[in-house]
Amino acid sequence: MNFFARSALISGLVIVAAFAAAPVIAAEFPARPIKLVIPYAAGGPTDIFGRLVAEYLGKDLKQAVFVENKAGAQGSFGAEMVAHAEPDGYTMFGTSGSVIILNPLLYKKLPYDPARDFRMLALVTEVPVVLSINPSVPAKTIAEFVAYARQNPGKLNFGSSGTGSFTHLAGEMFKQMAGIEMTHVAYKGAAPALTDVISGNIQLMFESVSLALPQIRSGSLRPLGISSTKRISGLPDVPTIAESGYPEYFVSVWNGVAVPANVPDDVVRILTDSLDRVMNDPAFRASLEKVGYTALRPRSPAAITEFIDAERNRWSGVIKARNISLD
Repeated sequence: MNFFARSALISGLVIVAAFAAAPVIAAEFPARPIKLVIPYAAGGPTDIFGRLVAEYLGKDLKQAVFVENKAGAQGSFGAEMVAHAEPDGYTMFGTSGSVIILNPLLYKKLPYDPARDFRMLALVTEVPVVLSINPSVPAKTIAEFVAYARQNPGKLNFGSSGTGSFTHLAGEMFKQMAGIEMTHVAYKGAAPALTDVISGNIQLMFESVSLALPQIRSGSLRPLGISSTKRISGLPDVPTIAESGYPEYFVSVWNGVAVPANVPDDVVRILTDSLDRVMNDPAFRASLEKVGYTALRPRSPAAITEFIDAERNRWSGVIKARNISLD
């Protein structure tokens, strides 16, 4: 065999080997455990969601999926960690609307860019917030509450899990739509805020149903309205805020799963298909609903983008109108 023939043969074998190797990588994925980064402390709503996703995703992929909590800076530490991770599919991100939508609107500078650094695979859950008051407040409906607030301007204090959180902005949106004044009190987490509503140190809170439901059922809190578009099964007698006179009011505290932006398409397809199967699994959906979450169905990439764009537009208006910033 002459030199040119030998070179052509070698080149052909290299090309064949390259094409053969690509599907093998996808076929073998995942060959080792996958890490699901949760950008908040253990025990919180996003952590609970993340551990359920990890459990069922691991079963479907037949590979261990473990949760790593990377809390701090409103979720920015965890987001930065995933943004700079090796884009091989072995680092996933159990994220929230706060990290993807709110932080870029509240901070002038972040160590990550949601649009550039992440590829959103699925929107998995959403939880409405419930406007709950201390029973000492003389109101049993949204209309009575608004009337009381107007008669007592500045005397009502509402708590939140922190400035710029969904629970804070839900209150600001309601103030704006109802034309009332209330004083915001920021806490370092939802639990101490709920404790102060129950004790009467503050009068109300807009909190996720999953956290407020036990206190509502015990009678420690009085629910007035739900932020979803329709009533929920856990509180069937509580009307939505939209049907109570504020049709544009809607708040969804959502969680999803993302990966670094440059993860190969074939690996993304494996992970997305697995997440789709998990999200349609009746046992997984029942597990979410048991702890107060709404289990979502799989959406196309275009539908996910449309949802995120709508969320960004909604909260951008509230944040600008109330002049809220974390810088």
